[in-house]
Amino acid sequence: MKKENTKKPDQVVFDEKTQKYDAALKPYSTNLGAPAIEIDDITTWKNNNVHKVNHHFKTKFETLRKEYQAMMDTFEYNNLIYSAKFSFEPVIGQVYHLYRAKDGEPFLSIISPEECSWEFIGSFTLSTDKLWERVADPAN
Repeated sequence: MKKENTKKPDQVVFDEKTQKYDAALKPYSTNLGAPAIEIDDITTWKNNNVHKVNHHFKTKFETLRKEYQAMMDTFEYNNLIYSAKFSFEPVIGQVYHLYRAKDGEPFLSIISPEECSWEFIGSFTLSTDKLWERVADPAN
């Protein structure tokens, strides 16, 4: 027998590979009476979300920038204090005052700024992890 090549009309949805009618399985319309496929305009949605994402990244960047600046300030003060002159072992949690001597060299003291006339740099306390942390100035 001779195999007959039958061409289906254009409006009939027939899959040649599976040899099945599969109009119901298609994700799109398959006949002329079906509603037109329209692409949604998502420009407004994109613009709103781009604005939100940009705001998120800007906020995150500012937070990281402030944390970085605080870390660099802590580093600078620790570097300054550990290179300062002092002849005692600091106690954790005790407030110490950093001054600049007449020769420009920094030194650490327990004497408060109200009790002396040296150039005051700041007040610090030693934390348990051996980092010097700045405390509020006694004058404030």
